[in-house]
Amino acid sequence: MLDYGKQSILGIGVNAIDYDAAIDKIIAGAKQKRSMTVTALAVHGVMTGVLDREHFYRLNQFDLVCPDGQPVRWAINALHGKRFSGGKLQNRVYGPELTLRLCEAAAKNDVPVFLFGATEEMLSQFADNLSKRFQGLRVVGKRASAFRRINAQERDELAAEITASGARMCFVGLGCPRQEIFAYEMKPHLRMPLIAVGAAFAFHAGTLQQAPPWMQDAGLEWLFRLTREPSRLWRRYLYLNPAYASLLMLQKLGLYRKNPSDGTPPKQDLLFG
Repeated sequence: MLDYGKQSILGIGVNAIDYDAAIDKIIAGAKQKRSMTVTALAVHGVMTGVLDREHFYRLNQFDLVCPDGQPVRWAINALHGKRFSGGKLQNRVYGPELTLRLCEAAAKNDVPVFLFGATEEMLSQFADNLSKRFQGLRVVGKRASAFRRINAQERDELAAEITASGARMCFVGLGCPRQEIFAYEMKPHLRMPLIAVGAAFAFHAGTLQQAPPWMQDAGLEWLFRLTREPSRLWRRYLYLNPAYASLLMLQKLGLYRKNPSDGTPPKQDLLFG
């Protein structure tokens, strides 16, 4: 179990952590009914924060930021690995895989879960697949995204619904950055871990294909996704991947210095973006 705490990746604190330590922290938070925000960031997630001072601030308030993408894990090792007494991180903490391992742990520890995001059809398939895979897992509630900003009254009603379900952990699948905005804004209203898991809902519902393991290991998942959704994703990868690599090189050379405290607190809630 490895946990070296938060390390700066372009000024965003990303936890140098493995699956076991991450799951231990989240399940402990669930049992203690503790408000907690969790996400797993790939390059796109990191750069979304770098390019937006308010979102930069949000991400740096998260309790746990896992290195979802291989390039994020590589950056942690390259920039900070020499200080790790137990050796460098050998694996990323991939959101979809973290979801499955957390569901397994939730079933063993009798931690009820709530699902928020996606569509009704996807949520139903996702919940069914999880229940079949993990005997004893209790999915006590689910709510599809409204696919719009909601008002404060709707937020309070949603928080009341999640609490009344008896859930002790809530998975959030809204896509980046809306899922992180949701977790940040809902944290004061829910006493449980809120875990932003990206495409896990679609992957485990069977509506979106994951990259082959060899592409994931090589850090080429972005290329696989680009071939599946070129019109939606080409701008993201054309601009953000080279910018990420360039800024990391500048950070390594000491020419890019950004601290977690450099963000701007949001002036008001976006009510999930």
